Amino acid sequence: MKTKTPAEKPPKKSAVSPSRRSRGKKISFENGVKAALVAGVIICAAVLGMGAFFLLRPLFSPPIIPPAAGQELDLQAEPPSETTGPAAPSPEGVPDGGTVPGGGAELLPELEAAMEELAAGALSRQEPGPPPAASSPPQDRTGGSPPPGVIPPESKGLLIFVIDDAGNNLKELEGFLSFPGPLTIAVLPGLPYTAEAARRVRAAGKELFLHQPMEPLGGEDPGPGAVKTGMTPAEVKAVIEKNLAEVWPAAGFNNHEGSRVTRDPVIMKAVLETARDRRICFLDSRTIGDTAGPAVSKELAFPIALRDVFLDNEQDRESIIKYIEEGCGKAERQGYAVMIGHTWSPELAAVLTELYPALLRRGYRLSTVSAILDPGK
Repeated sequence: MKTKTPAEKPPKKSAVSPSRRSRGKKISFENGVKAALVAGVIICAAVLGMGAFFLLRPLFSPPIIPPAAGQELDLQAEPPSETTGPAAPSPEGVPDGGTVPGGGAELLPELEAAMEELAAGALSRQEPGPPPAASSPPQDRTGGSPPPGVIPPESKGLLIFVIDDAGNNLKELEGFLSFPGPLTIAVLPGLPYTAEAARRVRAAGKELFLHQPMEPLGGEDPGPGAVKTGMTPAEVKAVIEKNLAEVWPAAGFNNHEGSRVTRDPVIMKAVLETARDRRICFLDSRTIGDTAGPAVSKELAFPIALRDVFLDNEQDRESIIKYIEEGCGKAERQGYAVMIGHTWSPELAAVLTELYPALLRRGYRLSTVSAILDPGK
């Protein structure tokens, strides 16, 4: 009898070794880490790129020009002054006449907020720029820049304000020294405050003139260091040179009173020759209509300046504004206007300071006497 052998069982599948299972898990883990790192790098690059865009966008954007601030001010529409009445003019002061640009895709609110925060942080870490210039009177002779944000119209002409009679005291001078625009200030010689007034005028960046006393028609005393009729040309030059030395360096000089002297062509020739030889300016204050200054200037081929308007024959506020308007009209017609006022005029410094921004907005520029003359030619 045959013994029946049992049927062979199929071999069992061998199980995957533990080492292979852990290796597969390790590969999957490494792939996940790499994917996360790549995603993190992409996100950081996007964040940095957007931050750079916010930082650099002002450099490539066209400048925004602000509109003119308001309408032009009408100088005649100023409120009335409290002055009760005009003072009588002096005999020597009568005038003659949210998406990225290009991309189109709207940023997610969270990412946009993050970008703005990043840009703000980067801007706050930038090196500070140079400090703003200290407020001080302008030094250039053709100064008078419009206020920030104001686009002025085409220039209507130069306004030259000359302030006479400095040197009597220092208090009257303060308002003119602090005036923000260019001024020519003329200092009288031989007075207690002559030298100090001249020093302060230069220190304030204003143009300094000698205010040379000259004999008037009425016979009044014009003050120390005066040029008088009857002097020889040599004596005239010696007097002026002595007075110039007291305030030197100076850009020029003009006459204080002098209605008698300025009519004398011989004396005026000595006066202009002194200015020419010194290579400085002369301003004829035109205290009388038939001054010999223009004729002698032509004879010597030496240009001089002439006064156009007196500002304070009447010293109330409304009158000063009226005379400034007269000067503005002359500046429009002839390119510039020379207007003379005085340190002792109680309203003048305040009115000039108040009207200065309005004059600039209207297109006028302030300048000095030397800026319209070239005594070197």
